[in-house]
Amino acid sequence: MEMETEQVEAELINGGKNGCWTKFSEKRLVQVEKTILNVLKTAYRTWFVPIGSQLGKEDKIWTIGLNEQSKKTPLVMLHGFAAGLCFWILNFDELSKDRPVYAIDLLGFGRSSRPKFSGDAEEAEQQMVDSLEAWRKQMKLENMILLGHSFGGYLATSYAINYPNRVKHLILADPWGFQERPAKLDVPFWFKLIIFAIYPFTWFNPLASIRAAGPMGPWLVGKVRNDISAKYSSAIDNTDLITEYIYHCNSQNPSGESAFNSMKQGLAWAKHPMIRRYHTLSKDVPLTVIYGERSWIVKTPEDDLKNQRPESYVKAEILPNAGHHINADQSVLFNQLVCKVCKQCDNSETCNSEEKEDNNKNCDNENDWDKKIEGLVEDDDFSGMQIINTRL
Repeated sequence: MEMETEQVEAELINGGKNGCWTKFSEKRLVQVEKTILNVLKTAYRTWFVPIGSQLGKEDKIWTIGLNEQSKKTPLVMLHGFAAGLCFWILNFDELSKDRPVYAIDLLGFGRSSRPKFSGDAEEAEQQMVDSLEAWRKQMKLENMILLGHSFGGYLATSYAINYPNRVKHLILADPWGFQERPAKLDVPFWFKLIIFAIYPFTWFNPLASIRAAGPMGPWLVGKVRNDISAKYSSAIDNTDLITEYIYHCNSQNPSGESAFNSMKQGLAWAKHPMIRRYHTLSKDVPLTVIYGERSWIVKTPEDDLKNQRPESYVKAEILPNAGHHINADQSVLFNQLVCKVCKQCDNSETCNSEEKEDNNKNCDNENDWDKKIEGLVEDDDFSGMQIINTRL
């Protein structure tokens, strides 16, 4: 295993076998993913889950499972746009300590099948949601705690609206696609230049520039998204592995990317934002939303979320010193908060109302959680950073 890791890293440094650029390679993606997952301390398995002919022939979803023998409510994790299940490597070990954890490559992304989605935004969204339900059935999961990041949060919300009886708690990590697009956007000129430089072919597909760059594609990913790679430096010595992973996940047939493209307007907004239908989410589905303090995502205040579902459990948290990739920027805090939510769900009564949570001795007091955040921030010595209240 160690020799395999060294070989993959040597090829990355040399630009591929014999120093030559190679376009997308399934074999290479498998190697890089395996090397990244080697950092995990928890035993795991990865496999394709067949979901039938949802859109294409014999569609399948690439899946990782950890601590599957546990009888507690499983946690299912959905990645964001242009990502894959390896984006959760800083979270898997901690979150799977006392319960089953599953993460997937969404249909059309990563190593999952890449069928042709509808060009209609609502239909493409429903196809994504139905593929997740087909996966759940194959996995024989009665219900789950569903966690989605960014675009995965958008899909997780849609799934919970469609299949509320299957979601014991909905956790949204910096979710994309909630708010309406403002009638007038006050965007600085420098920001428009950056968007044009990074996504010059956005009117086709958001990542078309990576594929159009040919031999320069891996270099472009490294330059444009080196911020993501750096987030994993605490676990991976050679962060070029993350760059390579991102490239090979997105240099393939842009199936899921095309589906996302049909759902978006601009890059930051959804054609059918969740805020319009969030109120249709069953009152029995508890919701926790986690935002990054420094994220570009527009934050929906907790009061606004509660006002639309006054009889439901709703919490909104902000993680300090975290951007959009909150699970990597503040992995310790993120893991502790998600574990806290999961433990509440171990007793189904705590998922039904905020009042019951306050009366349950097994649940941490909100003030205790705030103190934990302050203590962790002090321990990590974020110099000069003002501690903010975690309630929106």
